[in-house]
Formats: sequence, C-alpha cells, structure tokens
Amino acid sequence: MSRPTLTTDAGAPVDTNQHSQTAGVGGPVLLQDHHLIEKLARFNRERIPERVVHAVGSGAYGYFEVTHDVTDYTKMAMLSEIGKRTEVFVRFSTVAASKGGVDLARDPRGFAVKFYTEEGNYNLVGNNTPVFFIRDGIKFPDFIHSQKYDPFTNKQEPDNVWDFFSHSPEATHQFVWLFGDRGRPASYRQMDGFGSHTFAWYNAKGERFWVKYHFKTEQGIACMMDDEADLEGGQNPEYLQTDLYEALERGEHPAWSVEVQIMPDADAATYRFNPFDLTKVWPHSDYPRHTIGRMVLTTAPDNYFAHVEQAAFDPAEFVPGVGPSPDRMLQARLFAYGDAHRYRLGINHTMLPVNAPRAVKGGARNYGRDGSMAFGDNGGSAVNYEPNSAGGPVETGAVEPGIAVAGQAHAQRPARHEDDDDFVQAGALYRVMSDDEQARLASRIAGGLSQVSRPEVVRRSIGHFRKADPELASRIEASIARQLGR
Repeated sequence: MSRPTLTTDAGAPVDTNQHSQTAGVGGPVLLQDHHLIEKLARFNRERIPERVVHAVGSGAYGYFEVTHDVTDYTKMAMLSEIGKRTEVFVRFSTVAASKGGVDLARDPRGFAVKFYTEEGNYNLVGNNTPVFFIRDGIKFPDFIHSQKYDPFTNKQEPDNVWDFFSHSPEATHQFVWLFGDRGRPASYRQMDGFGSHTFAWYNAKGERFWVKYHFKTEQGIACMMDDEADLEGGQNPEYLQTDLYEALERGEHPAWSVEVQIMPDADAATYRFNPFDLTKVWPHSDYPRHTIGRMVLTTAPDNYFAHVEQAAFDPAEFVPGVGPSPDRMLQARLFAYGDAHRYRLGINHTMLPVNAPRAVKGGARNYGRDGSMAFGDNGGSAVNYEPNSAGGPVETGAVEPGIAVAGQAHAQRPARHEDDDDFVQAGALYRVMSDDEQARLASRIAGGLSQVSRPEVVRRSIGHFRKADPELASRIEASIARQLGR
C-alpha cells in the first residue's frame, strides 16, 4: 500500500527527512535548509512556557580553575594562566519528563555549564553521556516525539519509543549507555559530564585542534538500582535536587576534574571514526584525556525560578579560542537553543541576571533595542545602528580559522570513515561491563521490549543489539521470554 508524501508546513514535498543539507559531505549544515529550520522552529514552540526538553532541572553556582597550561591549543582568556578562576553556573536535568517529573528517572542527564568569562559568556551544553541517540538534528523533533506523550493515549508508549529506535540503528550505542547502570545516577554530584560534541579550539597562531570535553566527578560514580530509584523517586520526585542542595548546605562542595581529548586538525579527515558523529566516542587509546582544570560548585541559588528556571544555555555562545565543528547535531543546536530561549523567555532573556555577561559593565554592547521586557535604559539616547559616526561599539575584525568545504550543497549522508558503524562501539561498551551489569542491561532492555505490541518492532530492535554483540541479543531474547512467561 502506497504511503502519503511527507510535506513542509506549506505543503511542499520533503525530499529527505533523514539528512540535513551540508556544504559538501563533511561541511557545516546550511541555513538554506528550510525543512530543517522550519522543523526545529516549530518544535521549539510546542510547549508554553516550560522547556520542551530538559524541563526537570537543578542548578548551582561555583567556579572553574585552570590547573594546566593549554595555551598551545587555545587562546581562550579563561584558560590563559594556571590558577585563573572563572565563575560558572551549572544546570543538571533529565531530558524527557515534563515539569514535576521524577528526577531519578532512567534518562540521560543534561550537564550544562555557563562560564562567565572576561570575554563574554561561554556555554558548554552537554550530557552525562559522551554520545547521543542521533547524529543529525533534523531527526531530533521526531526522536523527542517518540519519547513524549502519545497524542491519543496521552502517556509515554513503549511502541513509539522502540519503533523509533528500530528505525534508527545509530541509537544503539546510546541505548547501551542508557540501560546500563549509569542510566540512573544516585546523585548529580556522583556522575560524570561530557561536552559530548566535538568542538574547535584555536590558538593565537590561528592553528586549529578538535576537542572533546570530559568532567570527571571527584566524588566517585554512584548509580541507583531500579527498585531503590522507583521507591525514592515516588517518595521525593526532587530526590537529586535535594541531595545537591543539602550537600551544598553542609559545605560539601562537589568537584569535577575537567579534561579534554585533543585531535590535530589534520587527523580528522582520515580518523577511523567520523570525529564529528555524536553517536561515536574517540577511544582514549587513540586520543588520551588531558587535564585542564577543576570545576567546583559552592552555592545553591537563592531563588529557583530566577536562576534555574530562567537559565538559558545556548551552545552558539562561544568566546575567542573556541568554536563549532561540522557535527550535524551541534550545527542544528546552534540555531535551535537560542531560538527556544527567545520564544520561551523572550528576546531580552540575555539581560536576566543568570544569563547576563559579567564581562561588560552595564551589560552587552550592541545595537539591539526594544522587544518584550527590555531591561535598563534600553540603550538610552545612543544611536541604534552601525556603522555610525557617534562613537558606538565596533567589531574587532578578528577572524577564526575557517573550515574547508567542497562538494555539492544538498541533503546527504555524512562521509564514511574506515570504522564507521552503528554497532561496533555499542558492542565494545557492552563487553567492558561486568557480567552482572551485562545481565541487568539485558533485563532492562527486555523490560521495555516486552511491553511493545508490534512483533516487527521487537525483531528490528533485537537485530540492532545482535549486530552490536550476539550474546547481548540472546540475553535480551531469553529475558523477554522469562518476563512474558513463555
């Protein structure tokens, strides 16, 4: 039976819903991709006024201190000398739940850091996992729709969750992370964080390096088993927030060692994995972690709404010395997050105290004016255009290293690298787990699949895990049979 053609909101047929338009096979995503922009902009406006994703969150202030010299790799002022401290605000969150959801749920945790640097705010918006479910932002609204409430039953439906996964084999790696023990951290203080994406660093000479960020908890990893998490979450939906705030009140300041993996620019084209694929990691044997500093949280905000709820983290907010990569998920987020904040909080959200830059006395210096909830004197009597003859602020003229692009501009698959595969790293992760954790992983996956009503979805899903590791698939099948009493 033929299926109807997917269209834009204007009714035009959509050629592809799987790949964003890029400048060449390995180049950045193009703003001309109307379907991508329309899809993300519509998705950002689906909820009023809470966040569509990451609605359940907790936050705290603290500082980042440089402990190692990295000036050969980046000219970021905040990293210019050992011992230098920069104020930070950090927000932890679950992804799928709406406001009021249980913060102990099995879900990735957002791990977002706002650095109030002397050159402006730098936002690093990652997760507590080094990878994600998808590699292209054009699929993000569909992925989240599959996790959210079904339009008919108004509850999360296992058929939807697993149907999307069964059609998205690149999610296998993240599913192994999610259903492993680290899918339910026992404390925000006792989980690692990751920038997840690949970012560009460039030094004073204009030399570029590709980097991945790691935040390694100094408190030690602690996870919660399902029975305990369900019990604790049922009694206190804000269990993890309570744990964080009470620790800060006791003077127990959680800390993370901040580390980076560094890849020379020239390595990217020939590396065995696509270094800009968010579903992949760089094995530490290829690119070891280098410690750069230490992050410490010291203070709970005195008003949750003013600081945590109104915090806006935009991954497009960079400072000199760091920038984006051609990572397709990151490229989409560079638009989507700022757009979501402009919708949710308003065009002047960057004037709110939690979001305002500390670097510039009196706030940002630009020619933006008016809009809802304009703070301060709205620019006063100064001219609101540029260039001008009135002595207003002007650009620096600095240029960061460019990214070479080649090929045709259209929707296309990413370039293939030698070991690019949706399953090899998922299998490797499974095999480094202990036997007990492997058994729990299989049982949890089986618990989800045993609720799916469509046999073909179950078959496709198990097929992905079989390609990752045949033993994992066999364990899942056996566990499903036990749970269904077969």
